[in-house]
Amino acid sequence: MKHFSENPAPRGRRPPLAGLLLAALLFPLAPGGCATYQIGNQALYPQDIQTVYVPIFDSESFRRNLGERLTEAVSKAIENKTNYKVVGSSNADSVLAGRIVAENKRVIAENRYDDPRKLEVNLQVEVSWIDRHGGILYDGSVPLPPELASVSGTAAFVPEYGQSVATAQQLAIQRLAEQIVGMMESPW
Repeated sequence: MKHFSENPAPRGRRPPLAGLLLAALLFPLAPGGCATYQIGNQALYPQDIQTVYVPIFDSESFRRNLGERLTEAVSKAIENKTNYKVVGSSNADSVLAGRIVAENKRVIAENRYDDPRKLEVNLQVEVSWIDRHGGILYDGSVPLPPELASVSGTAAFVPEYGQSVATAQQLAIQRLAEQIVGMMESPW
């Protein structure tokens, strides 16, 4: 019967003790790269903000209630995806204001008689997020002038499937709300 001490380590391979010694030397250096890593959505958003006031988005569109629908979608997205509380008072920690500057519809596909078969709705919004002292909070995470960010959302619809301009607008509004909340994230 052979004992483990009788078998020498094969040539070219380090004994297990040398590997452990190497790991012990390198371990204190490893956490330096991940020292600021945090888990959860709290790490994604500025920590000094607790409340957000979202006034009703202005709309330059002739379609009714687009601003109200977008404000509702943005408020719900903030509540669902961030650790912020949406409040109804302008004395909140921050104000997220916006304005719908363009709303259009275009034909994507037609049948052979030039009837529209697939259309697209596009909404374009200018958004600003400022703190109670007037400081800009999104800190360059959107590559536009620092005082205003332009966000757009599109959605296609097919009338034959029972879809309408209203359903496409609602989908575009949902996409806009997600983009706006994404804009609120702290830059990496």
